[in-house]
Amino acid sequence: MSTTHDTHSTEDTDDVSPDELRAMSTEDAMLAGSEADGVHIVHRRDRFPVRGTKAEKRVERAVALTFGISALAGVGFIVAFVALPYHWHLPGTPQNFRFYTPALGALLAVMLIFMGVGLVLWAKWLMPEEEAVQDRHDDPSTEQDKLMTEATLLSGLEDTGLPRRGLILKSLGLAGGALAAVPLVALVGALVKNPGNKLFHTQFRPNKKLFPPNGHVPIVDIDFRRIGPDDLEPGGLLTVFPGIHQDDADGFNGITDASSPTLIIRLKPGQKVKARKGQAGWGYPTDNPEFVAFSKICTHAGCPASLYEQQTSRLLCPCHQSQFEVLQDAKPVFGPASRSLPKLPLGVETGDDGKQYFVALSDYHEAIGPAFWNRP
Repeated sequence: MSTTHDTHSTEDTDDVSPDELRAMSTEDAMLAGSEADGVHIVHRRDRFPVRGTKAEKRVERAVALTFGISALAGVGFIVAFVALPYHWHLPGTPQNFRFYTPALGALLAVMLIFMGVGLVLWAKWLMPEEEAVQDRHDDPSTEQDKLMTEATLLSGLEDTGLPRRGLILKSLGLAGGALAAVPLVALVGALVKNPGNKLFHTQFRPNKKLFPPNGHVPIVDIDFRRIGPDDLEPGGLLTVFPGIHQDDADGFNGITDASSPTLIIRLKPGQKVKARKGQAGWGYPTDNPEFVAFSKICTHAGCPASLYEQQTSRLLCPCHQSQFEVLQDAKPVFGPASRSLPKLPLGVETGDDGKQYFVALSDYHEAIGPAFWNRP
């Protein structure tokens, strides 16, 4: 049955009774409702007046294919999120982790693009072609209005073809399910794995296997050159790292480790640190420290707190202007930071060349950087 309407006008639609509306077909009740609401259907044509033709089936399969591709891309996103390697590896070792983020981005793009293409093709190829002009009005709704609105909604559902196009309905359901599952997996999936105590340790943790017999980790500069007391002038500051690396696929490197940048500061003559409780002997020498070491990572937002004012003995973070008083064990005295910079227990050992070099006597005793949800 054709539903072509080149020009439609309904006179006195407000006088149509509810019984008359109920007796009308959904199409006629919808058109009557449009006229009553000031919407004049200028042109309306079913794209496939004869239902079930090969041409219609061909278009239906094309639309379903786009939804199917969208669904497959969503499933691919979830599989890639779970299965692809993402851990960073040292240069010179397998770098397949670098494909993780591009793969997720590409699959997400394919899912959204084909979902959009499918919806556009569905509207352009399958739903009726229609032109309408609407008048504005502020009249309250009558019972007839409600019945005609109901008919309009039902007619709209019929226009989509969903009740009789099971292939599109199923493929759209799959694509919609993937579209809903992908953000859920992305947002919740990263929280599934318990980080354990990883956030409380850095590569300064003693390692007797690599550094027998006591496991103290040597302190080096960015070139892996060992650092000793003679490398700093009074009032000087130096960024140092744990001198530890293992060059394999799952290796580690103290220079590239984001949690380990540390500042060693040599106090000026006459300066003395008022240590926090339990940290009195963590500098060098232990009885009257001339050298102290603090995490370089600001406890507010993780920026490098590396600007040192010798005259005021304060460390400044350039991002949000937090200031830490070195002579009070890096206590925050200005800005948004609310926690002292963690202090590294510092010691010296004599190297094979007879010179003294700094070592970390232990790891940091508190988590470095900004606060996180389960910090005690």
